Amino acid sequence: MYMDRRTITFSRNAFLPLTTVCRNRCGYCCFRTPVQEGCIMAQAEVEKTLQNGAALGCTEALFTFGERPEEEPGFSAMLATHGYKTILDYCEAMCRKAIACGILPHTNAGILTYGEMERLRPVTASMGLMLETTAEIPAHATSKGKSPDVRLAMIEDAGRLKIPFTTGLLLGIGETMADREDSLFAIRDLHKRYGHIQEIIIQNFCPKPGTPLDKSPIPTTDEVCATIRMAKDILQPDIAVQIPPNLIDASLLIECGVDDLGGVSPLTIDYVNPEHPWPALDELRVIAGNARLVERLCIYQRFIDKGWFDPGMQPLINRLAHTIQARSSGL
Repeated sequence: MYMDRRTITFSRNAFLPLTTVCRNRCGYCCFRTPVQEGCIMAQAEVEKTLQNGAALGCTEALFTFGERPEEEPGFSAMLATHGYKTILDYCEAMCRKAIACGILPHTNAGILTYGEMERLRPVTASMGLMLETTAEIPAHATSKGKSPDVRLAMIEDAGRLKIPFTTGLLLGIGETMADREDSLFAIRDLHKRYGHIQEIIIQNFCPKPGTPLDKSPIPTTDEVCATIRMAKDILQPDIAVQIPPNLIDASLLIECGVDDLGGVSPLTIDYVNPEHPWPALDELRVIAGNARLVERLCIYQRFIDKGWFDPGMQPLINRLAHTIQARSSGL
């Protein structure tokens, strides 16, 4: 009986990196590129990806880009050739395109101010920002947007705005297990005040050739499992614990307390970890093991019930919720 089986959720998404230009210089990143031809995803490509994603049943448009790219010389001029003044102008316009195509936007745009999140809220179903760690680490020494205080302040602003939010920890970038514990307590305290954290990602670092951390050890399965168990002990039970199934053998971690397998795309690659392809739906079923695999939207049901979204998205949310309910009955 389904009621006797544990549930593991996932969402079907399309990954759209609007730009790879970023002000940060993280010691483990291969996503960032300099200002150059092709560093901005053209509107025609965005629209094609959204249309193809909708045709493949995607319900989430994951819009991501480098943090504060306008701080990089030459970026604003290049963006102007695409017809936009700021990356947020472009993001807002593309979110509207996603809604028109029948896909809910989720943005992961780096550090945003309260006003910027308030601006994007009417065109997004949810937002996200990885806390990564509350520790001050060498890998973030040249990345002012990775200041723990700055990131925690943005997550708090999202709570004030009643934005369904995703955050998480990045394991293996120079933090200790005690740092991970401190990060989890910080997330717990924010959720206690605002109740807006819908999921936390426990993500293992993957070394990238040519980066300062390219020889750093990858967190072991046991280490990741211990962090998942710690998260389940510290965090409120309504926060889902997610792991990315393309970065680690997730089947070995399900019993550690995993609730969710994140956004998996039938169309686009993981642009942050391009060497790691997404598992297909059949593989997700294998990963879930004896648990029931259930598709979800990028906004969790409890936030739909609370009305934590712009009223203009109600018809689309209702339609997509009906669609995934029908699909999940066949999983």
